[in-house]
Amino acid sequence: MDILHQKPDPSHTHEASLGPYKIESLIPLEQEGNLTAYRVRIEAHQVTNESYHKRAEECYYVIAGSGVATLDGKEYRLAAGDFIRLPPGTRHRFSTGEDGLTLLDIHSPGSRPNKDVYFTDETPSGFESKGA
Repeated sequence: MDILHQKPDPSHTHEASLGPYKIESLIPLEQEGNLTAYRVRIEAHQVTNESYHKRAEECYYVIAGSGVATLDGKEYRLAAGDFIRLPPGTRHRFSTGEDGLTLLDIHSPGSRPNKDVYFTDETPSGFESKGA
């Protein structure tokens, strides 16, 4: 595994739309080691489907915006600078108000839209609810 240093390039984003999420992978698949990292945007007035990971621990850092994280049924108000650590199996969903949310999202071990992501209700477009 090599050291990875990337600078933002506004002219060339690798953002994918997955349901209400806009996800930019910060670690290319071919350089992925024991974790994955994403910049996640959820636009204003959105609610994500509830999901969980069987293997991955997940950490979120709120870069900008505000909203609510519902974690195992309990609501937590979010604002820029907040940090959340979710053990494997933690059911989670997000809702946004006027501002939307921009989050840094890290999984260890790594999780991708087709790897170790499960939904308790409908699977949003772009995801595969399986543990491959």
